Amino acid sequence: MNIYDQLWQKILNDLELTFSEETFADVFEPLKSTHKYSNGHIYVLVPSEFIKNRINRLYLSKINELALKYHHEAIRFKFVVESELVPEETLISPERNLGLKYRPGNLNATYTFDNFVVGKSNMFAFRMAMKVADQPGAVANPLYIFGDVGLGKTHLMQAIGNYILDEDINQKVLYVKADGFIEDFANLLKRERMEDFNSKYREIDILLVDDIQIMGGATKTQMEFFKLFDYLYQQNKQIVITSDKPASELKNIMTRLTSRFEVGLTVDIQVPDLEHRIEILKRKLATESSDIHDIPNNVLEFIASSFVTNIRELEGALKRVLFYCLTNNLDLNVESVNEALEPLLKTKRKSDSLNENNYDKIQSVVSDFYGITLEDLIGKKRHSKYILPRHIAMYLIKSRYNIPYKTIGTLFGDRDHSTVLAACEKIDNDIKQDATMKLAVDTIVKKIDSFNKN
Repeated sequence: MNIYDQLWQKILNDLELTFSEETFADVFEPLKSTHKYSNGHIYVLVPSEFIKNRINRLYLSKINELALKYHHEAIRFKFVVESELVPEETLISPERNLGLKYRPGNLNATYTFDNFVVGKSNMFAFRMAMKVADQPGAVANPLYIFGDVGLGKTHLMQAIGNYILDEDINQKVLYVKADGFIEDFANLLKRERMEDFNSKYREIDILLVDDIQIMGGATKTQMEFFKLFDYLYQQNKQIVITSDKPASELKNIMTRLTSRFEVGLTVDIQVPDLEHRIEILKRKLATESSDIHDIPNNVLEFIASSFVTNIRELEGALKRVLFYCLTNNLDLNVESVNEALEPLLKTKRKSDSLNENNYDKIQSVVSDFYGITLEDLIGKKRHSKYILPRHIAMYLIKSRYNIPYKTIGTLFGDRDHSTVLAACEKIDNDIKQDATMKLAVDTIVKKIDSFNKN
């Protein structure tokens, strides 16, 4: 018996104790051994599509949790039917290499249903996303997902795309952020190459559009998106849209579009409660390449209580704790964790004390836009990938609230007022001379404005 069969037997033993005798006999009893290991996946051959879909929907998350419990390395199970096998006994073609970080359609392969942590705040959204992925174009079209920044909308949206590609690699799935759509339309229209635009956006099966609120005010782009929406909808091509608010509350979006968004199904993702946030930390801990795999519950509760509204910030805080304690050879307790997180907590306290203006919200939106952590935004790192968003955040706080440069400096690791002044002047100058910079800042401003719940 090879190591993968041994692992599968351990998991089967746990499943037999977890589920009813009838469920185990119907679903798992026939699955005696594994079929193959490839690209971090263990493949198990199942007798029917019905059994495969049942496992994927109801039990796959539990199975992969048990795999981590017994294997302690990143490994996942995939269940396939015999018709998916090819003569060479290769279950997937080279272009379907699941080990790649990015997949066709600009999807991030790490965004899956398996590693999306489900709780009360996102249960309905998760279940409907799975249904849409299982029957694209038939269940809810469009699927409109809304919620605040950093709560998992993009993860859930791309999980739909990844699930569909797992089922059929020939499906044409396209993920695009709304600002990317605006840029594509403007560039190709200017160059009179609309046939390239139509080829990219119309010859697809699944369209995933992130942060639709960014299209607010872009009238020509909205008209083009309206035509694209109707074209795909009439052909039963699945459309998934995310936003930070319900369609009815979108600003400067034409009514004919918002009414289309409401034709399908709207689901929301709320801020996770404490129990859910702790579970998110546990799941993240299990996937981190760290020597630490067990953290006391009171430490997890401390982290989860300190970072409430943004999952990315929560996960970033955990990573900082792990590196800080390992580097400094500290025990994982509340005292050392508080020491590790003090720079972040200090900034949060200052933001809270300055109060009614949500300076921390601007920092959060900017860091999210550039794909960096809040820690890196306010920290000391001098790499250009951190300096630009840091300067933009300073500029936006100054231009929006006109508070002293010295005060802004306290929000960014107690930087000197002259540093803030220079940053603000540089961004102001760049916006006037660089169209790409202006587009980026305008996009961020729209994201910030969208948090005003009028």
